[in-house]
Amino acid sequence: MKKYLTGFTLAAVAAITLSACGGGDPMSSSTTPAGGSGESIIVGSADFPESQLIAKIYAEALKAKGIQVTEKPSIGSREVTIPALKDGSIDLMPEYGGALLQYLDSKTKAVSSEDVTKDLATKIPAGLTLLTASEAEDKDVLAVKKETAEKYNLKTIEDIKPVAKELVLGGPPEWKTRLNGVAGLKSVYGLEFKEFSALDAGGPLTLNALLSGQVQVADLFSTDPALKDNNLVALEDNKNLFLSENIVPVINAKKSTDVVKETLNKVSAALTTEDLISMNGRVAKFEDIGEIAKEWLKSKNLG
Repeated sequence: MKKYLTGFTLAAVAAITLSACGGGDPMSSSTTPAGGSGESIIVGSADFPESQLIAKIYAEALKAKGIQVTEKPSIGSREVTIPALKDGSIDLMPEYGGALLQYLDSKTKAVSSEDVTKDLATKIPAGLTLLTASEAEDKDVLAVKKETAEKYNLKTIEDIKPVAKELVLGGPPEWKTRLNGVAGLKSVYGLEFKEFSALDAGGPLTLNALLSGQVQVADLFSTDPALKDNNLVALEDNKNLFLSENIVPVINAKKSTDVVKETLNKVSAALTTEDLISMNGRVAKFEDIGEIAKEWLKSKNLG
């Protein structure tokens, strides 16, 4: 589960959500008319800032091609977004290859970007289409404060095992049952924590809980500038619980026209992990998400 930004305060997240959709019901929408191609598409996102940012990039790139875009950001987790894609409540959203694959097939053996992409292509639900995956990647990481790492000599996730029962793990609510969460940490690494604290998807609740000591281990994300800003230690996933997480557009097949595919594949080809880290840092400083998306597209000659 990716893909957010833990450097945000609650106010920042609220500001981003408001700037993206005007607030209110996440399944409500805002429509921006564009040229006269006759095509229309509903772009959704998960409920964390990086997904909102990438969805905004998709939306602005499509508008530049004359497609009418309706935006429905901050919908929720895959338990909500995948059915929404299938029933047409939304047509398109950014996804993360490994996490999506584990959601669809908890027994997958794929780990590398190449293997995840191949396996995912065979597991994507009928009626949905995967477009070209980007080299840009954002992975879950288990993070601890530097003093915690030094106290228990933690370098890898496996190193937690002898002290896990002394530590509280923080992460999004869905982590309680997901393979790439509490279940996988137990089955793959043998970790049984003192407690699991349901917080948010790598957001301000999780970061603040880690920094304050409410939790000692937290699910954060590899493109989050808060890791470096707060001198946190991302533990090595030495048993590959978290698969490669390349950004990939997932679209309802009925909306996968040549123009849409060409536009989004160009976005995927241009997007880099370094771009995500840079843009995430700007979002964390309260910059407008729409302007960030437009500036990135312009810098890549895509908008």
